[in-house]
Amino acid sequence: MTRITQLNDSTLTEVERQRIEKAFADVPFARLLNIEMGEMERGKARLHLGVRDELRQNNGLMHGGVIASLIDTAAAFAILTVLEPNKTTTTVDLTIHYLRPLIKGRATAEARVVRAGRRIIVVAIDVLDEAEHVAATALTTYIRLT
Repeated sequence: MTRITQLNDSTLTEVERQRIEKAFADVPFARLLNIEMGEMERGKARLHLGVRDELRQNNGLMHGGVIASLIDTAAAFAILTVLEPNKTTTTVDLTIHYLRPLIKGRATAEARVVRAGRRIIVVAIDVLDEAEHVAATALTTYIRLT
């Protein structure tokens, strides 16, 4: 199982941390892409993804759909840090601005819950390249299902 690194134990309990790690291990698409879990704290998640040939489009850049998947996954895990156990959500919309190409190295998605309302949750996400330049920025809305 992937471990959460640099966990802020004062923010997430051991039970919450274990629930998040289990949820991450249970996402087959994240495993397919090789997304790595990074730092987690209440309302925030950092996920990483290495740029590799299978994830490139025909011009040699990381495919926009892969970046979108990294963004959506990071948002979902930021939400999971504030979501009650046994509750579920799904994406309603996702707006991405691609600002700079990802060509090599490792991309990092930093997701932050902007507002967690009774039904709607809004998350802002930045994707950074290895030099920590913003390569993409996004805003997404999720809806609580249960």
